[in-house]
Amino acid sequence: MRSIFAAAYDCLLLTDPAQKCTAVFHLKELVDESGEVDLNKTAIIDKIAIPGRPEKPKLVLPREVPRRSLVTQRGRVALIHAITHIEFNAINLALDAMYRFQDQPVEYYHDWLHVAFEEAQHFSMLRERLQQLGSDYGDFSAHDGLWEMAIKTADSVVARMALVPRVLEARGLDVTPGMIVKLQNHGDEITANILKIIFEQEIGHVAIGSHWFNYACKQQGLQPEETFQALLQEYFTGRLQGPFQIEARRKAGFSEIELEAMQNM
Repeated sequence: MRSIFAAAYDCLLLTDPAQKCTAVFHLKELVDESGEVDLNKTAIIDKIAIPGRPEKPKLVLPREVPRRSLVTQRGRVALIHAITHIEFNAINLALDAMYRFQDQPVEYYHDWLHVAFEEAQHFSMLRERLQQLGSDYGDFSAHDGLWEMAIKTADSVVARMALVPRVLEARGLDVTPGMIVKLQNHGDEITANILKIIFEQEIGHVAIGSHWFNYACKQQGLQPEETFQALLQEYFTGRLQGPFQIEARRKAGFSEIELEAMQNM
């Protein structure tokens, strides 16, 4: 088997979503079957300004992504598309976390490959649901906020673990339960059940981010709670948007100090 870094890089650059998912599934199978991970580093680490992604969806500024009511089927399809786009980005983010930071313990790479695997499953389920509703990934515009943060944190594993899984992806823990209820109220139990699966697994993904954030802080002699607050102030303007799903965030590794600080920002 090739180096895990080279394999993750190859998956990351694939532009076709189905091929990317298949490649991730295959890589996970290879690692699980062998039980080993080749940690031979790459000669250079590419910053990857643009990851592998299809020509569509068209990427626009977040404020330019149209908001649609869930009362109509088209509005519900637009919501599913937005979540599908998040999951596609999450595949790339997990692969980049594997490729970019090549000095971590072997368990780190097992964890982030597991995340990439489940994100690919999430994307595949949601894309199939879009197709069932007569649409497909790429039919609506989307924004690139998640990958922009990956670029900003490319030089710091502490910042990456703090801000991508524990801020941007953790936002899904806060909003998904409400989306499930709204979809159920509009009779879309199929999509609601998909989101229930995603919600439970995303708790684990954010927990992985919390674990490796705390590990990286310890390695660098940093105090986690203080460092998290400092990174929030450095990278974000204003306050984090609530309300927060406190119990889900607690399961995902947020300390009581962090939870209290978030609610009092």
